[in-house]
Amino acid sequence: MSVVALTLLGLAVADAVRTRGWQDSRRARILGWLAGLVTLLGMALLSGVTRGTDLALLGLAAALVVGWTLTAGESVVRRRGARLPLGVLAAGFAALLLGSGWASPAGGLLEEWLTWSGLPATEGVLDADRVLLLAGLLAVQVATGNVIVRLVLIGVGAIRDPGFPQPSDRLRGGRLLGPMERLVILGLGLAGQVTAASLVIAAKGLIRFPELQHSRQDDVSLEDSLEVYEVTEYFLIGSFVSWLVALTALATAQLV
Repeated sequence: MSVVALTLLGLAVADAVRTRGWQDSRRARILGWLAGLVTLLGMALLSGVTRGTDLALLGLAAALVVGWTLTAGESVVRRRGARLPLGVLAAGFAALLLGSGWASPAGGLLEEWLTWSGLPATEGVLDADRVLLLAGLLAVQVATGNVIVRLVLIGVGAIRDPGFPQPSDRLRGGRLLGPMERLVILGLGLAGQVTAASLVIAAKGLIRFPELQHSRQDDVSLEDSLEVYEVTEYFLIGSFVSWLVALTALATAQLV
């Protein structure tokens, strides 16, 4: 699972750089995949994942980082649809998971640092492989999680074309609340507090309910207004995809 963890870190950094609000989308994509590749290869060197078949798996991971970064841009998705980037992501990770048994266990300087640090959690509980995996799973909950949610919303038509009122105008804070929510769910799940995680999910619906009820704009034309069902669709689909990202990460964490 070492290469899978490294790929998660590469994707997380690539998306964090790419979605920083660059004016030039082409430049954003290039900087994104460069940052992702530097992270992927740099962490591979630090963790000693550089032997034999590791190189082939790292090549596949690099291709996934670049492919995802180039196809997940909003302008590309609006032209070609969301299936392409989501398919690239799913196929890439499926291939990496199938070949994960050929990857060397993480070690190198990372393992030496864990031993040197003397952290109680690392003694007999967290080895270098699991530390890498947990770091990757936590990292993708931030920018990459938001990208996946937005891709699905664009794909199903829950986000309008630029220039029109957007459901996100009525449900503010989603790009900040989404990562926080996913991190809380994943953290509580890793701690064995599944009931508490479900309470977070239930609380979100209660908090957003007043905004859903007042989502209709009465001071504009019917053509340009946002109907209640549009905002509700945006909220429900976005929330379920966000929860699935967190729950998939939680399930993946149980593999190591």
